[in-house]
Amino acid sequence: MRQPTRAGVRDAAAKVAAILAATPIFYAEINGIHVAFKAECLQPVGAFKVRGAWHRLTALSEDARRRGVVAFSSGNHAQGIAWAARRLGMAATVVMPGDAPAAKREATLALGAEVVTYDRATESREAIAARLAEARGATLVPSFDDPWVIEGQGSAGIEAAAQMTAAGLGAPRHVVVPCGGGGLAAGMALALPDARMTVVEPEGWDDMRRSLEASWIEPVVANPPRTACDALQTTLVSPLTFDVLSRRDATGVAVSEPDVREAQRWAAAHLRLVVEPGGAVALAAVLTGRVPVEPGMLVVLSGGNVDMAAYARVLAGEAA
Repeated sequence: MRQPTRAGVRDAAAKVAAILAATPIFYAEINGIHVAFKAECLQPVGAFKVRGAWHRLTALSEDARRRGVVAFSSGNHAQGIAWAARRLGMAATVVMPGDAPAAKREATLALGAEVVTYDRATESREAIAARLAEARGATLVPSFDDPWVIEGQGSAGIEAAAQMTAAGLGAPRHVVVPCGGGGLAAGMALALPDARMTVVEPEGWDDMRRSLEASWIEPVVANPPRTACDALQTTLVSPLTFDVLSRRDATGVAVSEPDVREAQRWAAAHLRLVVEPGGAVALAAVLTGRVPVEPGMLVVLSGGNVDMAAYARVLAGEAA
């Protein structure tokens, strides 16, 4: 498999800009310092995943497009793939866990994709998706372990640099980004070679943080805790994403479930944005001081696909 490149990120950024409006950057003051927030929660599918999906699917040959694609996802990559496939007139099948948020499953179906469910505790989504792809002659599109997907996600970094420069702030100097498999973080690291990178994960699911500290890939600990961050429940990161981030000396931090809920409330109150738990972890790290605020900081709000009942409980100050 080829390696993702900065040239590929630039190519992806041009392709994405031709079909998607730039997501806005909001600014707010934390501890007396202005911080930039990239609102990927405002994408058409509610998350950044549409970027990588579009770059990957548009790179397929006409023959491959006719045979369709298979993906696996808890919901955001699913919607990105379904959206891109629909725009290109392709068939899409997505393997989703049975406990995926109903709103994400319904949105994926509404975009025309077929959904195949599996048991997260006893079955392998990768194995199921691979079997489906082989049986149908379709292309398997992983959510992060793919150079085109990584490059597509990196288009957010190209976009943010242009926006912050136009605002007179210059390119981001420190990027704080949510991390599941690391596709978004790796893509932004390629897009912004001069910026420091900090990845943020939920406690107990911080395999990228542990991997970066160990200098080799570490899986998620046995029997990880329950988390509301369904989008970040990756048990093993990819060599592709790990290699990009380790070469950049990226660091990682983990945040608690209460920290995440407080970040969701802060985003609603101060930015007027609906941010899902997994999309709020980077903000949580900044608000708690695990990542100190500094000038030139860019915080990515990666998704906004919430379960409305759970979100209402969070806003009310309850545990989701």
